Amino acid sequence: MHLTVLGACGAWPTATEPCSGFLLEHEDFRLLIDLGYATFPQLLKHTTAERVDAVLISHGHPDHCADLNPLLRARALVADPPPPLPVHAPPHALDAVLALDRPGMLDSAYALHDINIGRTLALGPFTVETRPLPHWVPNAGMRITADTTTVAYTGDGGPTPEVAALARDADLLIAEATYPTEVPREDAPYLTSAQQAGTQATKAGAHRLLLTHLWPNTPEATSLEAAARTYNGEIAAAKSGQTLTLS
Repeated sequence: MHLTVLGACGAWPTATEPCSGFLLEHEDFRLLIDLGYATFPQLLKHTTAERVDAVLISHGHPDHCADLNPLLRARALVADPPPPLPVHAPPHALDAVLALDRPGMLDSAYALHDINIGRTLALGPFTVETRPLPHWVPNAGMRITADTTTVAYTGDGGPTPEVAALARDADLLIAEATYPTEVPREDAPYLTSAQQAGTQATKAGAHRLLLTHLWPNTPEATSLEAAARTYNGEIAAAKSGQTLTLS
């Protein structure tokens, strides 16, 4: 299994880091997991729009799904369009981004499937288990397995025991870590710190921890240090262009 980080910045992109987006590849199947602001140009460094096989969106905030629009445009507006792209998301999560163009313009480019959070779905070689994680809008945490390799991804979500279950013995936990240590009171039920992400990784027994969704311009070292207080395994901060081979 091969993972490429397309972007990992929370809220809005910076000059050097797009928002959340990941490309997961196995057995020549290309699965996109979230597609936030500025991730589509990064995707094109690794593959073409036509070669994407499926898309999974954790929730409907634009820093996780806005660049679905240029991906679908790139598939719909070519001379020989590929088949409709399976797009999986919580119900109504993509209403806004799919309404950006004139009615019907992109209809042939995608096949939209609701994620019933809590259910399991099969996408090519991947089995995807979903769990609801607390956020301002419905958010699907994901446990993605192919053969004997498992990646867990929180999307965005407040601290909850569900993450430990989602990431139990996972080869990699990709965890939202917007703040290094202290989450503002009003955000505390809905977002996670790097230190809390380390606690969740420890409880899950995850083999590796990848911090994502850091607040723009947060020093990477600060978040890594915070996560290391509560997790003794391998920790990295996700950055656009980063690749990991998992087995």
